[in-house]
Amino acid sequence: MTAPHSPATSTAVLTSNGYQLDADPRRLGRLEPVPDVERHDREALRARLARDGYLFLPGFLDRESVLDFRRHYFAQLADSGLTRFGTDPADGIAAEGGVLDRERLRHVLFQQIVPGAAYEALCRDPRIVAFYRWFLGADEVHLHRRKIIRHVGPGEAGVGVATQAHYDLVYLREGTDRVLSSWIPLGDCPIERGPLIYLERSHLRVRADEAAGRLKRPAASMTADLPALAEEYDARWLMTDFQAGDMMVHGPHIIHASLDNQDPRGVMRLSTDIRYQAAADQIDQRWQNHWHDADGL
Repeated sequence: MTAPHSPATSTAVLTSNGYQLDADPRRLGRLEPVPDVERHDREALRARLARDGYLFLPGFLDRESVLDFRRHYFAQLADSGLTRFGTDPADGIAAEGGVLDRERLRHVLFQQIVPGAAYEALCRDPRIVAFYRWFLGADEVHLHRRKIIRHVGPGEAGVGVATQAHYDLVYLREGTDRVLSSWIPLGDCPIERGPLIYLERSHLRVRADEAAGRLKRPAASMTADLPALAEEYDARWLMTDFQAGDMMVHGPHIIHASLDNQDPRGVMRLSTDIRYQAAADQIDQRWQNHWHDADGL
């Protein structure tokens, strides 16, 4: 059985890049987890992905393995001044005051963590590989080498902090449109900690606009103004409280973004997004190098 997840409600005012989300039920809803009866039914999952644009898989990964990596991540970055002195790295408590050594942080992140064995093992967890081989019906699957990992501290706000609204295909046009993304919270991620959120069934309109050639543009986010986008699409932003071990799978057309981290205890959000596809499909070669924030993608 999977662990229960609370509905998308919060006492805090929800914001993204400083924009306040509309709490009207016509604009805010909850992500629906895949029911246990469908977890091993490939055709049901494919139909759900086609209908909703995402699969929410609670408890998919081993919780302790995820938390072990969270501890590893923040322990590696401790001497940059990122976390509060004397706290357990697994807690990811943001430092209060002090000076963050950004040069040290960037060196450890991009030279040690991103290309490191621990991160590679997390992204190639046998559960993930087996799932994508089974779901895609592929003998071999390909994990894009460009794998992104992000930490976001509480209180960080303003345009550019949270992930702006976008859909993945705009960044992956030189490969297949059958590529799938996994967003994995690396630690518990309640709504106030700023998880990923999805614009309900936006993939249907995006797919139609793509087919009609109305969305061809340079790779870029759509907007930071999530309330206005919900009005334009007449749709709800869907969200939930995530737990360590949960995994989201989404297609390349659904619009998604993230909330600002407003955690009252100072806990940082840590998450990763990785992409799998059938190895036989066309691969976007630009995504075959390790991620760096200056890689231009």
